[in-house]
Amino acid sequence: MPILSRPALVEHLVRTRIAGDVATPRDNNLSHYRKLANGDRHYWLGLELGDRWADEQDVLAVMAERCGVIDDPAHRAGQDTIDPELTVDALDRMAARLRKAAAGKERVLFATGHPGALIDAHGRVAAALRAKGCDIVRIPGGLVADEGYVVQFADVAVFERGASLWHTHSPEPMNAVLDALGEDGRPDLVVADHGWAGRAAQRGVDSVGYADCNDPALFIGEAEGTMQVTVPLDDHVVDPRFYEPMTAYLLDAAGLTA
Repeated sequence: MPILSRPALVEHLVRTRIAGDVATPRDNNLSHYRKLANGDRHYWLGLELGDRWADEQDVLAVMAERCGVIDDPAHRAGQDTIDPELTVDALDRMAARLRKAAAGKERVLFATGHPGALIDAHGRVAAALRAKGCDIVRIPGGLVADEGYVVQFADVAVFERGASLWHTHSPEPMNAVLDALGEDGRPDLVVADHGWAGRAAQRGVDSVGYADCNDPALFIGEAEGTMQVTVPLDDHVVDPRFYEPMTAYLLDAAGLTA
């Protein structure tokens, strides 16, 4: 796939609604910010935020700065946005961490709570790092979490229940993986999203990941220095192939292309 220039990638992100005017509505975003501020741990995505973010307006301020949502507190419904320039900035930061992983031939774990959208993006990065000599973590078999199983496809850990791969925000699958690996098998880096990324970061593992504009916790985690990088994007657009130019840009920026 041709590597897009930054302006061309920005245009692609807006056209496919990975960024720009995204599908996630404003009232859904604000509802999630409020629930995080009220201490609902489902929205903490595996991070421990204590009482530091009890004001939803503080959450909105972080999301405006790091994700590009509309910063007007009076805007309560209708369209919301992700700034595509912030998306590409974050991809560049993620690329720098991936470049470091490749240089050090680090041990890297990939995981996703959005298998219907992001598994291929994660899998391509895993394959590229393996080609550079990284040790891509193979999770132990038989792991159980949240009344389901933690399994792995194309080097990416996912949550399975009832013969289907599930969308999950829970940190428990990552807990199961890290507990099973133990200190000797601990990854140097986690590339993930949702509770997989947040819980890895909370447990002291370098963690980079993707997050939607209605998932503020990982952006807060980066603001506090717990997450290494959080890339703002719509994490489930209508065609997962829309992420391919973004992934190609990321791999090129990280020096991971052939």
